[in-house]
Amino acid sequence: MYVSEFIMKRAIVIVIDSMGCGAMKDCADYGDVMDCNTLCNVAKANNGLNAPNFYSLGLGNLGNVQGVAPNKNAIAQYGIMKETSKGKDTTTGHWEMMGLVLDNPFKVYPNGFPQALINEFIEKTNCGGILANYPASGTKVIEDLHSEHEETKFPIIYTSADSVFQIAVDIDIIPIETLYKYCEIAREILTDEYNVSRVIARPYRMIDGKPTRIGGLRRDYSVEPFKDSACDIILKNNGAVVGIGKIEDICVGKGISHAVHTGGNIEGLDLTLKAIKNELNLDEIKTDKYDIKSFDKQFIFTNLVDTDMLYGHRNDAIGYAKAIETIDTYLPKFIDAMSDDDLLIITADHGCDPTVAGTDHTREQVPIIVYSKGIEAKELNDINCFDYVSERVLDWLNIK
Repeated sequence: MYVSEFIMKRAIVIVIDSMGCGAMKDCADYGDVMDCNTLCNVAKANNGLNAPNFYSLGLGNLGNVQGVAPNKNAIAQYGIMKETSKGKDTTTGHWEMMGLVLDNPFKVYPNGFPQALINEFIEKTNCGGILANYPASGTKVIEDLHSEHEETKFPIIYTSADSVFQIAVDIDIIPIETLYKYCEIAREILTDEYNVSRVIARPYRMIDGKPTRIGGLRRDYSVEPFKDSACDIILKNNGAVVGIGKIEDICVGKGISHAVHTGGNIEGLDLTLKAIKNELNLDEIKTDKYDIKSFDKQFIFTNLVDTDMLYGHRNDAIGYAKAIETIDTYLPKFIDAMSDDDLLIITADHGCDPTVAGTDHTREQVPIIVYSKGIEAKELNDINCFDYVSERVLDWLNIK
């Protein structure tokens, strides 16, 4: 089933994962420095961004974004959002966008996970043992431990400054289905007292003699949302919710009627464009939880992960800039495909400044751009919670 041709209200939210734009005042509480500013520091490190379409939308009005000048004739609404929830991780950011504000942060494990937890994991998975159990860069830990992993067949368990329990295996040694099962078991364990936000499956294999992660097979196992989000509210009001990228995983499928995972940004951008152009076959991507045969409104929710996963965490400011510039080339395609009844919001969920010390997320405010044909272009002031996104989406879809 493709979206029918009759006019319906649609909202499109694109999250450029980790593209923060300046330190939050409490960043030191999270081990971050006031100098962290993912967007501006990436632009500076590259002697400027080539992003003419972001310029048109007003991104350069939000700070000193080298190469993207301020634009008094911007065609969109633009502003900066501050986060209310405690945290700087993907789940916290996306949930707050959808109206779920966390009073208590997820737990982090800077010294690795408690031995009692690891023992329970080993017993329930029957994996025989684990490797690592410390904070690490995902690419480095598999390089360091691959030989031992090959010898022992033990999964590699690691964390970061964020609330994550990551499991890496060479899928030519341990099948991908076994890795997913390990993650499901870990997800059941890591609730209540452990309170871990996400369990992440990190499959890799040897390519040209080097351990190489396979992004398209990554899966995130988030904790169950504690109440209905804007996604649930849209579903209950006869709307379809299409999650592109890791959105389904972040929401644990809750409130998502249609979902498609992606291997990277290009696939995510292409699928989003197809969705806007009504060329996405929804029958092929409908989820098991919801069977919507007809709807009169639609919410397209996309996460573009490469900026975070491939470049932010790897301190690759050059790759990060190229990813932003690639996204920029898609903006006119999105706009040209939009009808008068479409609303586009572009934002981020946290920071991951590749130019500062460390490889973890950074506690940052985020940019927001809101565009619709005929919209009044203006600055959006005093946005003190990411739930501004869900407020705009629900208002646009006429859901009270």
